Amino acid sequence: MATTVGEVLRDAASRLTESGSETPRLDAEVLLAHVLRVDRATLLAGPEAGLGADHAREFELFVERRARGEPVSYIRGLKEFYGLAFVVDPRALIPRPETETLVDVALAHIAARLTAAPREPGAPLRVWDVGTGSGAIAVAIAVESRRKGYGSDIRLRASDVSADALGLAIENAVVHGVADAIEFVTADLTEVVDSTDSLDSVDLLVTNLPYIPSAMIPTLPVAASFEPRSALDGGEDGLGVIRRLIAQLPAVLKEEGAALLEIGSDQADAVQAMVAKLGRGWSSAVQHDLAGSARVIEIRRGNP
Repeated sequence: MATTVGEVLRDAASRLTESGSETPRLDAEVLLAHVLRVDRATLLAGPEAGLGADHAREFELFVERRARGEPVSYIRGLKEFYGLAFVVDPRALIPRPETETLVDVALAHIAARLTAAPREPGAPLRVWDVGTGSGAIAVAIAVESRRKGYGSDIRLRASDVSADALGLAIENAVVHGVADAIEFVTADLTEVVDSTDSLDSVDLLVTNLPYIPSAMIPTLPVAASFEPRSALDGGEDGLGVIRRLIAQLPAVLKEEGAALLEIGSDQADAVQAMVAKLGRGWSSAVQHDLAGSARVIEIRRGNP
């Protein structure tokens, strides 16, 4: 029976390989480090260290859950995103590394707008994270803006149609000390739910909406089956939700405003064609991620 860290990791990695994990050794290391409350470097530095019975039992339960396909992030209850640790669970999609590109572009846009035209007191730059899910995008923007000294110059709104997801986003905002900087709203895209009140127009809209074609959902790794399908499924061509949002932009973006949409790497042309149909005064550009893939469509509203 395995009794040391090294032996336990080897056995777990073997089991996870058989279950179909794409990263069995990494999964085992991350889960055992979580059980022992140490980082991976510390864990790997002591392969001969013994493992207590309580820790062994907890780790065994985690490995069983992972072998059934449950994402490591849900098992741990945490996911690192933009240098921050976010609480995650099945209420919302697990933040992906590629979405950090969207945050990068948003922060650069905010900085450029504030530099070009400093805000009047009481008139902050309005930023809206539509479909916030876990709140990762809005919270990352709030934390970074505050760190860079212009947190008071922006006002963030985060919305989701799912009350459960919105609750998770609020939890993460509280954990990171920025709940006071974000207005949380229940809305179906930009349409308020259960209210006749309209929302103020904004200077910048950011969003990571579902963009995977429905037919592709069954082909995703089994871990994706634990996540809300509504956060992944973009309809027949993957662009159903994005199409709805683009049609709403004229009603929510201020003049000279912009929208940043995360997309699939093969969807840039189709999304830019949608923007072109908005007519005069609208333009779009593609932003690429670190791998060189099209990742964000930047939509700008100019003077008609």
